[in-house]
Amino acid sequence: MVGVLLGIYEGAGIAGPFVFGYAADRWGSYRGGIIATYLLSAAAAIPLTLFIHPAASAVFIALLAFSFRSGAPLLDAMTTVRLGQGGNYGKIRGAGSISFIVMVSFLQWTPFLRPNTAKNIGVWITLTSLAAVVPALFLPRTGPRPRMAPHSAAGRTAFPPGAASRRRGRFRLSGTFFGGFAIIFLSRLAMAPVYTFFPLYLTEVLHWDAVGLMFALASVSEVPCMFIAARLLRRFGPLPLLALSALGTVLRLGIYAFLPFKGALLAAQFLHALCFGLFHPAAVAFMTAAVPPERRALGMSIYLSLGSGLPTLIGNVLGGAMVEHTGYTVLFASFIAFAAAALIIYAVPRYTRGNHV
Repeated sequence: MVGVLLGIYEGAGIAGPFVFGYAADRWGSYRGGIIATYLLSAAAAIPLTLFIHPAASAVFIALLAFSFRSGAPLLDAMTTVRLGQGGNYGKIRGAGSISFIVMVSFLQWTPFLRPNTAKNIGVWITLTSLAAVVPALFLPRTGPRPRMAPHSAAGRTAFPPGAASRRRGRFRLSGTFFGGFAIIFLSRLAMAPVYTFFPLYLTEVLHWDAVGLMFALASVSEVPCMFIAARLLRRFGPLPLLALSALGTVLRLGIYAFLPFKGALLAAQFLHALCFGLFHPAAVAFMTAAVPPERRALGMSIYLSLGSGLPTLIGNVLGGAMVEHTGYTVLFASFIAFAAAALIIYAVPRYTRGNHV
């Protein structure tokens, strides 16, 4: 049932960014949509904890996902448009990682409203969503339309320079795009058990109340990579970093599956530096190079919905069935195949030959 409900969450999380992204691109405004996502999240959280019925849970968790999962692509779109390809997106995203570390650590050890009940979790979602509205009020309504720079701090593009001017307003679809997007999709699919089932594994199998600690360690490891992502992208380009991230996922899942000891699991969390600290800036840089500024909200929605949400939906449904019938060890070990498939795609020249243009 957890897998089914999380599948519904991811399904609604796919639809929401497309709706909000299309509206933002059409109206040329991001701020209003971002504020709306926070308000809807706050409205859905408490009812989700009060009405304990599968149908009611499905409705409110869908509303929560529809709104909550739409805020990130709008923020990413606004950030990349205003920074242009010469800006350092990783530093901006790193600030979010730092705040995540602070909040997760606080929730791990807070003496009041401990998030160990559904009602308390709902209260915290509501409070933090409403708090996020305040800084959102100071966001610019729109962003400028920067010129596209073929060689910039966003990294060596995997697409030919000048293509943006020849195909203004259109996605650059090519073998490189489809190959790179497949790497993103498969890497995110491989990570699904980490985000969804690893916390259950800690509490149900190891009986270890360390979920907050584990995710805090993972986030600590990603922050340095976020800050140096622009330099690495400029040096290597997005596709090699995506491949390195897939390799880190192989190692991390292998540790989960075959070394189920507290020390090994703690060490594995630092691989999040590769699995997300490099993965997310590289994926954003890849999509930024493929999507013109005037379609950026929709482009980020495609990445976070089809490149992240859809594989997570598949991973949650598949993973829930596997945990039920085969256990956590088989789950973690089997998902290594998806990250390995991403590495195989990277090795195919037709998908990577333009990476160093």
